Amino acid sequence: MTSDLLDELQARLAPQGISGLRPLAGGASSLTFAGDLADRRVVVKVAPPGRAPIAHRDVLRQARIIHALQGTAVPVPEILFDDAGEPPETPPLFVMSFLQGTSVEPLFDTDDAGSEPVVAARFRRAARTLGELHRLSPTELGLIGEPVIAPGAEVEKWCRTLETVDPALAPGWGQVADALRASTPPPVSSAIVHGDFRLGNLLADEQDITAVIDWEIWSVGDPRVDLGWFLINSDPDTYRRTTPYRGTTPPVHELVAEYEDALGRDAPRLDWFRALACFKSTATWSLIVKHNRRRASPDAELEAMAVSLPRLLTRAIEHLT
Repeated sequence: MTSDLLDELQARLAPQGISGLRPLAGGASSLTFAGDLADRRVVVKVAPPGRAPIAHRDVLRQARIIHALQGTAVPVPEILFDDAGEPPETPPLFVMSFLQGTSVEPLFDTDDAGSEPVVAARFRRAARTLGELHRLSPTELGLIGEPVIAPGAEVEKWCRTLETVDPALAPGWGQVADALRASTPPPVSSAIVHGDFRLGNLLADEQDITAVIDWEIWSVGDPRVDLGWFLINSDPDTYRRTTPYRGTTPPVHELVAEYEDALGRDAPRLDWFRALACFKSTATWSLIVKHNRRRASPDAELEAMAVSLPRLLTRAIEHLT
């Protein structure tokens, strides 16, 4: 965002008493800022100006789910207000409370996430938080009119992404897609699906999960889609990254037990959803690598992920067999 656009945003928010805007890291699909409101810090999320605020750029939709979850067992920031603007020139935005917490992916990032016992406990608390999310009824929370996404539709979604990348990045992905289609489980009762539930999208302290954040791609669908994604990101054998926490985090079966205990029922056929998650990761990382290669100065760390993609597809097949 240019300084002119930042000045325009500051002027727009000044009547609400917000000052001192400064960019925050993160938010690939929207612009994120910290600011001050009286004696408290706030976070401002803004759709990219000049573009239609749809899909993952629809910040008011993000505000809707965060507002719906306030007062539930799922910790989220407080929505203070939102503004529809006049898109695309004046983009929509919302303002929420700033919450303290660590946001690190312990089995992928090399950042310090805390002591080994604290991080292990964080994985378990995250599993329970996910179970609490999936216990909630979308209808009872007022989330009326949301389309329900079936597990099979998730496969087709990531196929469409893979069709846009160099086939050499993900050799044999079509066979993995066929295997997923041939064994698609029937859906269970629909739930709120975060879409990218992992420790990197949570805020946590040494005791609790303080907030679930980054709701850009939430939907209503099969809750096991979320669980499968959380599990592969909690499994050191997924990416095989060298981090301080490899070998110290809870095994996947313990996280499943924590989740099911919080959910209040079993979650069957999780191997299929872990396979789907590996397929999804292959698709998303293929897209990241494709765009990185188009940059004037490609990021070497992003390019290094290319070698992991065939192994992710192999991992998917292993979950299916």
